[in-house]
Amino acid sequence: MSAADVPTVKRPFFRRKKTCPFTGPNAPAIDWKDTRTLSRYVSERGKIIPSRITAVSQKKQRELAKAIKRARFMGLMPYVQTDTEAARPARPPRSQDRV
Repeated sequence: MSAADVPTVKRPFFRRKKTCPFTGPNAPAIDWKDTRTLSRYVSERGKIIPSRITAVSQKKQRELAKAIKRARFMGLMPYVQTDTEAARPARPPRSQDRV
């Protein structure tokens, strides 16, 4: 029996251990006023990214969602961003002498 006759065994897909970015020492606090941190967990369309992608724990994901929703309500973050808003050029100022 040669090396070519031995069937190859496929290894399962390697999964790295996910660690929550909001737990442990030196972890940032979840604050609704910190829009820079919160915007990392919101898609470009305005949806909250799920924890299976961001590796945030369930408890911290609930806090994160609450903080994002509170920041939206207070007007610090947009609810939705459409393609037309991002691509729309600035409107020229209106002239006062229109009739």
